[in-house]
Amino acid sequence: MLEKTSLFNIEEIEDTLIKKTLEDVYLALEEKGYNPVNQLVGYLTSGDPGYISSYKGARVKISEYDRSKILIAILKDYLFK
Repeated sequence: MLEKTSLFNIEEIEDTLIKKTLEDVYLALEEKGYNPVNQLVGYLTSGDPGYISSYKGARVKISEYDRSKILIAILKDYLFK
């Protein structure tokens, strides 16, 4: 029987999932021969999912998150790393 209560920070969990998704998308874009940074910037600034290849489900994966949440996660990781 568990005697200890665990607290979870939902923001940290979501940020971790977003970072994992970005890594997966980055690798998929790189494998297809694209410049992943340029493609991700294009997507994040325009909202056009055409910047992200459907290879390995990359477009579906990144579309699961609101672009503003992705940018927040990136900025937090950059500033507080």
